[in-house]
Amino acid sequence: MSPRKISQQRRANVNIHDVARRARVSIATVSRVVNRISTVDPELAKRVWKAVNEVGYVPNTQARALVSGRSHILGLIISEITNPFFPELVQEFDNLAVAQGYEVMIGSTSYDPARTESLIARMLQRNVDGVAVMTFGIEEDLVQKLVEHGFPLVFVDAGPDLPNVRVLKVNYGEGIRQAVQHLAALGHRRIAFISGPLEMRTAATRRDAFSRSMAELGLVVPAAWIVEGRHTMESGKAAMEKLLAAGELPTAVICSNDMTAIGVLHALDETTHRVPKEISVVGFDDIHLTQFTLPPLTTVQMSCHDLAAAAVEALRAGIEPDHPKAAQREWPIRTHLVVRRSTNFPRGTLPALGKAGVRDKVERRRVD
Repeated sequence: MSPRKISQQRRANVNIHDVARRARVSIATVSRVVNRISTVDPELAKRVWKAVNEVGYVPNTQARALVSGRSHILGLIISEITNPFFPELVQEFDNLAVAQGYEVMIGSTSYDPARTESLIARMLQRNVDGVAVMTFGIEEDLVQKLVEHGFPLVFVDAGPDLPNVRVLKVNYGEGIRQAVQHLAALGHRRIAFISGPLEMRTAATRRDAFSRSMAELGLVVPAAWIVEGRHTMESGKAAMEKLLAAGELPTAVICSNDMTAIGVLHALDETTHRVPKEISVVGFDDIHLTQFTLPPLTTVQMSCHDLAAAAVEALRAGIEPDHPKAAQREWPIRTHLVVRRSTNFPRGTLPALGKAGVRDKVERRRVD
């Protein structure tokens, strides 16, 4: 038998009695600690966990579920794993949940009703303690199926008004208003907006926040300059091509998400219109990739860490009877603008011409 198999067999033979002897406590105390019952004295719990690590004890999660009536598994439902925003969110959620003693069961709906139904069935079979639905556009059928089973739920933006449902309220207006004011401060007045699919509540909310922010400054947006996209790079590219074909070109474009903005950058790269010299571009989400686009993208940050932390905390508030925020229904999520190099003064203005003149002098000196 290989050394690895011998080691695994030895670990399998270790049980709760070995931990209790090592920590010099009762079996009941070890059980309470590994089931993360919060009334255990912290110093005693520390001693038990030290013994767990020293003897190599691996708690039986099924046995734990029988003792506690809980699986210590959190469900996480996302809509589209191909969007880089969601893997970042999943990583943050998993890190935070594991740190609190939970396992995570992850599923992607891919906007497919049959896949969604199968995903919910699997979560019910695993007896998850609660589910965070982080889809930014939850289907009503999915909401109904989850609510029927009565376990704690967390939604983004909106959810049914029920006792065990909690909502992460994203302040989209805060970040989009900062984006509009940033562009206006640079001198932009002709600003377009590319939305997400407007059947999604979050996409309509972002578009409305843009319209309000422009109206606050007394700026008029032509109807042709608000274009509906699909929150994908391909739709961002197509939307920018539509703006290019519409006649007068805006001096700046704000996008409903970063994938759309990356598509806009690609569409403009196929023309003579340079970013940000001739047109400024702003995204939304602040996915990691935006730091490495050319140019690096100015974007509204909706922190994956903040979303994941609020989701885990909100689920725990519904699961753990002694949680200090058990009565809280809404968790606010802030947004703010991150300025990089895809925004600048509008083309043709004196500041832009002055900056271009400085660049030309620098280039001539390099040549000389």
